[in-house]
Amino acid sequence: MQAPEPQAILTPITEAAIFLTLAVDPGAEDEARDALADVSALKRSVGFRIPEAELSCVVGIGDPAWDRLFGAPRPAGLHPFPGFAGPRHTAPATPGDLLFHIRAHRLDLCFELAQRLTERLRASAHVVDEVHGFRSFDERDMLGFVDGTENPEGGAASAAVLVGEEDEAFAGGSYVVVQKYVHDLDTWGALSVEDQERAIGRTKLSDLEFPDELKLPNSHLALNTIVDDDGNEHKIMRFNMPFGSVGDREFGTYFIGYVADTDVIEQMLSNMFLGKPPGNHDRILDFSTALTGNLFFVPAAGFLDDPPTPGAADAPAPGASVPADSPASAPDGSLGIGSLKPAP
Repeated sequence: MQAPEPQAILTPITEAAIFLTLAVDPGAEDEARDALADVSALKRSVGFRIPEAELSCVVGIGDPAWDRLFGAPRPAGLHPFPGFAGPRHTAPATPGDLLFHIRAHRLDLCFELAQRLTERLRASAHVVDEVHGFRSFDERDMLGFVDGTENPEGGAASAAVLVGEEDEAFAGGSYVVVQKYVHDLDTWGALSVEDQERAIGRTKLSDLEFPDELKLPNSHLALNTIVDDDGNEHKIMRFNMPFGSVGDREFGTYFIGYVADTDVIEQMLSNMFLGKPPGNHDRILDFSTALTGNLFFVPAAGFLDDPPTPGAADAPAPGASVPADSPASAPDGSLGIGSLKPAP
């Protein structure tokens, strides 16, 4: 049987993006589900006018909304974003039922599609967060460092991002975590370039990663490199983008990370905010504050075109079957891939 086609996650980085998070209004689930079935048609209508701009839209569904919109079955790893409260820094969990990750080489197409989507959903959902991202020079964030260098490529990217036979009913899907960070650029800018590089674990100008023996234990790279007990490194796919408002002196990074197993991102965030070992938090958090946090499941491309309704599917999702011995998810909502730990 042919594997389900994924949504347009693994597309090249673009110059513009809009990140929309919406909450579904109570009692409006049927209307919201009908609107979601129109997303692919709306994207085609807007994008066809300027095909070279490569407009794409990835749709994610949050944990509480899944049961309300679709019922059972549900993705094995879908659960509420846990949030992380460390001794000094906190990653909050914030509301959100639907995520639209809209990308193109031109902001006008992103804006047009965002407008059409919110109009279509007006009777059933409302926007709780909206961020307009832009490409900054050679993929640099507001801190001046290249962002996304370690993204996997080719087959490794698909393996890192896409759910497979471990949850056959939702193969071709993915999980995505989003967080909106704002930066204290005055304090960051007061550091020497060498101190900034030590906080990141990478050179600023040439974007070269420090050797392991030279990385500080609280550097961003040291705490975000995840390996399991067998020595296998687990990666995620980042499509972060800068955003900001010069008048408000708001300078930020919208973090968006796709992964096949939520344990990987959640271990990264635990390392960053709680510390590894406890108390050894990510140095970058002394200059960056997380304002939002949410986790969504991104179903395969055809799922939303003809979505199931609650109570209508005690059977597997369309086009897939669930083996009788399919493992249940772990009590914490993880896929149970085993112990993960940061690289030494």
